[in-house]
Amino acid sequence: MAEGLPDHAELAIVLVGPDEMGRYNQKFMERSGPTDVLAFPVDKLTPGEIPTTIANGQPLSLGDIFVCPSVVKDQADELGVSLSDEMALIITHGILHLLGYDHSDPAGAAVMTSRERELLAKEGIELP
Repeated sequence: MAEGLPDHAELAIVLVGPDEMGRYNQKFMERSGPTDVLAFPVDKLTPGEIPTTIANGQPLSLGDIFVCPSVVKDQADELGVSLSDEMALIITHGILHLLGYDHSDPAGAAVMTSRERELLAKEGIELP
């Protein structure tokens, strides 16, 4: 894996509608309305550091990512990119949050955006 995680790492991706995402966004982020992605890590990780694995080969659970496809589609339309490319960005963004990346300050945002673009470019995805 590009982030150095063991092969037995796992996460859940849950697709939800805008009403449900709006409720989650209000409850967990204290923001109104639906958003594109919310990430709920199991542990507080540090970007670039590999988490401790569980004994006996048990899966390493990173957490859950909730995605609202209708919001992602609207964003793709606004940006003039394909839905699949925007969804790849949103999923990558959520995974990076599970791995400890954050964009709450300009320095963290720059690091996270750079890593997103680097990972997507490896898959042949170039976004504006």
